[in-house]
Amino acid sequence: MQAHPWMLWAAAALLYAGFRLWYDNWRGPVRPREIEAFMARAEALWPPGLNNLDQIRRFLETDDGREFIMVNLIRVRTGDVADPVTGQSRSGLSLLRAYFAVFAPTLIAGGGLPLLSYRKISGYVDPLNVPPDPGWTVAGLMRYRSRRDMMVLATDANFLRAHELKMAALTHAMAFPAQAVSTLVAGPRLAVAMGLALAAALGHLVWLTV
Repeated sequence: MQAHPWMLWAAAALLYAGFRLWYDNWRGPVRPREIEAFMARAEALWPPGLNNLDQIRRFLETDDGREFIMVNLIRVRTGDVADPVTGQSRSGLSLLRAYFAVFAPTLIAGGGLPLLSYRKISGYVDPLNVPPDPGWTVAGLMRYRSRRDMMVLATDANFLRAHELKMAALTHAMAFPAQAVSTLVAGPRLAVAMGLALAAALGHLVWLTV
């Protein structure tokens, strides 16, 4: 059977459907029994003081099922520090990269994405009733598909082992979840749709010329 150019469009549509199946949360808000299971696992696995358990519980109990962005501010240690696994001397930035090498695949597998990372180039220029700048190094945005996926990642044994690298790499860290109010940036849904449509259109044109 001779291939038809519209098969390219069908393939693009199927790929986009697969992308949306991975990227979107189809399971709705986290359920009460899941919250209790997540919190029990967190209390058993997380070192004391690692996270604010009360705040995390409230965050889960108010789940609306929507995606969110985790806003991260971090200060990387200067100079060399001991690797918590090997004991070898490494830079703080090297340890942070090693942590991210473990964190990113687990994040992406759960529909998350490291969206943006910015290096700070100045101290506060418009502070209002905030503590002094501790010397933040980087601001980063991580997209999570759902609060459920955040907890799956945060209670993953491999992630927790790698978390020691993060603790050794940083002197200060702050993170809080946020949702979009307005944006001028095309999100992955639109970007992937346009990319697949462009690929199908170019393939169609090539087929017409041969």
